[in-house]
Amino acid sequence: MAFGIKRTDLKRWKDEVEAGHIAFLTHFWYDPRFPTAKSVTKVGCNDQKKLSEWGRTYGLKKEWIHERDAYPHFDLMGDKQIEIMKSEGRMGELQKFL
Repeated sequence: MAFGIKRTDLKRWKDEVEAGHIAFLTHFWYDPRFPTAKSVTKVGCNDQKKLSEWGRTYGLKKEWIHERDAYPHFDLMGDKQIEIMKSEGRMGELQKFL
C-alpha cells in the first residue's frame, strides 16, 4: 500500500517511463511481508532492455523487473535502496521517507 505521493508525482513518473527514461518514484509503503521497510523506490522504464542494463550495474537481475500494467519497474527497499539512491544522487528524494 502506497502513501505520501502526489498525483502529479505519479503522473510525472508514468510519463517518464512511457518516454523510455529511467524514472524514479519513492513513497511510503507498507507490506506485512517486509515489516522493516517503510518506503519503496520504483525505478521504471518501458524499454526493458535499458531498464535491465541499468539494474545490472547495481546487481539487480532482470527477473526482478515487475511487468505490471504498462510500467515495468524494479522495487528498491532497504540498504539496496539507499545504496542506489546515493549513487544516483537522489538522496534528497529519499530522506523524507526514511
